[in-house]
Amino acid sequence: MAVYTRKQQVLGLIAWLLLGFAVAAIGAFASIDAKDFYGQLTQPTWAPPEAVFGPVWSVLYVMMAIAAWLVWREGGFRAHRTALAIFLAQLALNMLWSWLFFAWHMGAWAFADIVLLWMLIVATVLGFWHVRPLAGALLLPYLAWVSFAMALNYAVWQLNPAQLG
Repeated sequence: MAVYTRKQQVLGLIAWLLLGFAVAAIGAFASIDAKDFYGQLTQPTWAPPEAVFGPVWSVLYVMMAIAAWLVWREGGFRAHRTALAIFLAQLALNMLWSWLFFAWHMGAWAFADIVLLWMLIVATVLGFWHVRPLAGALLLPYLAWVSFAMALNYAVWQLNPAQLG
């Protein structure tokens, strides 16, 4: 099992944070026109204000990075290849969702993506929990938010078939 120096641990945390925010930035790039597009869509009555999404996602990305870092610290990629690979796969799907929904206006594909994302988050929670329960627990708010986002994605897609196919 890898034993990391304090400096390596700090650099590892910074790397996980940078990865998370790089993924967020790429997703945000797809959302440049999201305010105009999303604002024109019919929303369910329970949809939160647009201003909620940025702060919530920022906190969730920090929590995801810390969770991945906690698992990584317990032996690195060699020791926890599967859990960390699933984590990386769900990050990629998370990033893709913004492109599918906001940039390409593909409601059905965005919904399929978020369903698969939800399944990978569950797998990540379980994998992380096995390594370090705190790491799995840190992902529970993310799972809850994506559960809500999945319902919102479906509702908005169904309410806007012309705009979201």
